[in-house]
Amino acid sequence: MTETQLQAETSPLTVGADTAPAQVDRGRPVGRHARSMLKHVLLIVASFVMIYPLLWLVVSSFRPTDVIFRTPGLWLNDLVLDNYTQGWNALSAPFGHYIINSAIVVVGAVAGNLFACSLAAYAFARLRFRFKTVLFSIMLVTVMLPIHVVLVPQYILFNNLGWVNTFVPLILPKFLGTDAFFVFLMVQFIRGIPRELDEAARIDGCGHWRIFARVMIPLMGPALATTAIFTFIWTWSDFFTPLIYLTDPNSYTVPVALRSFLDATSGSNWGAMFAMSVVTLIPLFIVFLFGQRFLVKGIATTGGK
Repeated sequence: MTETQLQAETSPLTVGADTAPAQVDRGRPVGRHARSMLKHVLLIVASFVMIYPLLWLVVSSFRPTDVIFRTPGLWLNDLVLDNYTQGWNALSAPFGHYIINSAIVVVGAVAGNLFACSLAAYAFARLRFRFKTVLFSIMLVTVMLPIHVVLVPQYILFNNLGWVNTFVPLILPKFLGTDAFFVFLMVQFIRGIPRELDEAARIDGCGHWRIFARVMIPLMGPALATTAIFTFIWTWSDFFTPLIYLTDPNSYTVPVALRSFLDATSGSNWGAMFAMSVVTLIPLFIVFLFGQRFLVKGIATTGGK
């Protein structure tokens, strides 16, 4: 190759033509970065809009009652702690009494769902019996059944048994596997566990009870945690069912007790109610904070098969 040909190949025009696409490509990361920044800004704004009512509730719990609805903003001019002391002692019993009532109902409901739903799920996923498919379909149909359909028959039954105004109607149904959603959740999880483990345990002389207790339960951690977290949140926040069955103010759970702060005939103590609402949100926040990873893992590993 001659010296003239080498100069022609390395001329500025040739170099510029080869590097032109590279210069164009440098602008693409800038555009992607701008779109990513815009997306994050929109997500932050949307998140603030969604969390604003909660922030306003917390801020309003430190405001005097006559100022709460005059200030829609989040700026706190005067810090008032009397709402918490008044709210704790405003009802017939200290508010901690109602928190204990809710804790009793929640612990019973969580234990009932973990026990009954796991047994029912193991039966549907591993056992063979007649009408298994039909019964499983009927169970799934109950998920779409409104609670108002069975409310009156259940109330008549519990009233005839003398269980109204007790915690039994709030806890006992959980031990009967009435939450079909959690049964379905665990069924899907168990179906993902290899059957070779069952066969190995059966070779070692294990029956269904020992397989369930020693093989399935240790492997069902994410599904059990998901059931416990959802049951805790739904039971702790349930207002309708305790309102129906609990008539004695000393038996009220937290949501019904919060309703007692509102009075249609006289002034409502909004500041005290907001303060106690913040107190009742703390257990939910703690449970969700520490159980979030189990919740995500439990839902992610229970896909349909």
